[in-house]
Amino acid sequence: MPDFDAVSGISKRQVLASAVDAGSGIPRTAAAKQRDLSKEAMQEAASHVSGFISPVVVAGVLRILEAVLIALTGFVLYLTYIYPTEGWFWSYPAVAVTTALTAVLTFQIAGLYRMQALRAFLVNNIRLVLIWAGLFASLAVLAFFLKVGEEFSRVWFASWAFAGLSSIIAARLIAAPMVRNWTAEGRLDRRTVIVGGGKRAEDLIGALEASAAKDVSICGLFDDRKDERSPSNVAGYQKLGTVDELVEFARRSRVDLLIVALPITAETRLLQMLKKLWVLPVDIRLSAHTNRLRFRPRSYSYIGNVPLLDVFDRPLADWDYVIKWIFDKAVAGLGLLLFSPVMLVTALAIKLDSEGPVFFRQKRYGFNNELIEVWKFRSMHTGQCDATASKLVTKNDPRVTRVGRFIRRTSIDELPQFFNVLTGELSLVGPRPHALSAKAANRLYEEVVDGYFARHRVKPGITGWAQINGWRGETDTSDKIQRRVEHDLYYIENWSVFFDIYILAMTPFSLLNGENAY
Repeated sequence: MPDFDAVSGISKRQVLASAVDAGSGIPRTAAAKQRDLSKEAMQEAASHVSGFISPVVVAGVLRILEAVLIALTGFVLYLTYIYPTEGWFWSYPAVAVTTALTAVLTFQIAGLYRMQALRAFLVNNIRLVLIWAGLFASLAVLAFFLKVGEEFSRVWFASWAFAGLSSIIAARLIAAPMVRNWTAEGRLDRRTVIVGGGKRAEDLIGALEASAAKDVSICGLFDDRKDERSPSNVAGYQKLGTVDELVEFARRSRVDLLIVALPITAETRLLQMLKKLWVLPVDIRLSAHTNRLRFRPRSYSYIGNVPLLDVFDRPLADWDYVIKWIFDKAVAGLGLLLFSPVMLVTALAIKLDSEGPVFFRQKRYGFNNELIEVWKFRSMHTGQCDATASKLVTKNDPRVTRVGRFIRRTSIDELPQFFNVLTGELSLVGPRPHALSAKAANRLYEEVVDGYFARHRVKPGITGWAQINGWRGETDTSDKIQRRVEHDLYYIENWSVFFDIYILAMTPFSLLNGENAY
């Protein structure tokens, strides 16, 4: 959280602590139910919205691709023209790599990796050609003054200048229509909701529209006020509903960014809003462009030239999302290969032990409260499988088969969820997905833990921080689900790929303690 905590009294810790309160006893069943949305909100939510593509990742991939192309063309020309007659010289690969990195850095400084530059192919490629020519002219001058020009082939140098430029232009010829299509589909824009209304919201919208940044697409406004201070239309955008309805709207339609148009001094109202909104997997920002109170420049983030105060960040975004996606797919594929003998033996044992299918599919809550279907090995007698988990499995539960007791205790029943990881419904590591009617002390989980659905800000996982710390299996008391959620939220706030690796490494050891797993 930025420095405004000390002024406003609102802190991230304060929001989290007040939201995750098992002892409050406040019923939260409404959080799990779909709210009725206004006609305007329903229309907006029903409009086709493609998935968001991070401009940061697009630009990053293009940087890597162009650096590789520049270095590779220089190296390949060296291998085909110089190496067969003169042998190996480290100077050629070294110059190729150094030039590639310098070129990419120069393109970055010139703004050639911005989405606007990638879309406007002709104009910006003229700039690219001029920069490229200047770079190679600088190399020639540098070689002259260092008196190393005789050490390099002029044919190689000229061929590399032409081939390297051609490869970059070819890459951008491919990238330009892709970026234009993604722009037209709205996939590079952050779908944004303004929280609040009236004059402050109008001023904010005006500042955003006048801003140099064009990567924000405003869906509408949500405000709890229903008087003249919050009209139904602000600066051409419709008021779509209340803050409570915003939570439901964000689960039905893609929302990337929430901007709260309230003054910092409205502490009570801000805190009430944030306690409702922090459960969503979106970036939450506080508008600061009209605040008279100013903080250090590093306290702000910006959309164009509009200053914002960061309140909550999407847990996984940009390269973090890409890294976790690659990690999940690679390790899940490897896991299926390694555990395939165990899975075959388990399937055979289930068929021999009891009648019925080998697999059991169960609806559970996934990312952003979406319903997913999780695969497991069947551990209960056919006809007694509890698809909604309305009744907890207890010790010596007669519904569980002999093989089922073993595979539940060792978590072998979870191995088919590697397929869920490969299809994108689960991650390897994350909060465990709970069944729809799972209970603690005969109360639904969301009734016990206020802010329970914040654990769905990331994809659920096969294993997690709570599980390796002993909070797996039966939840017969409120404290058990409270501790589990606390560990889940700690994982979300502190995620890193090394954290995932540690949890995976510790999972086999945690299975040795099957005290609560029946």
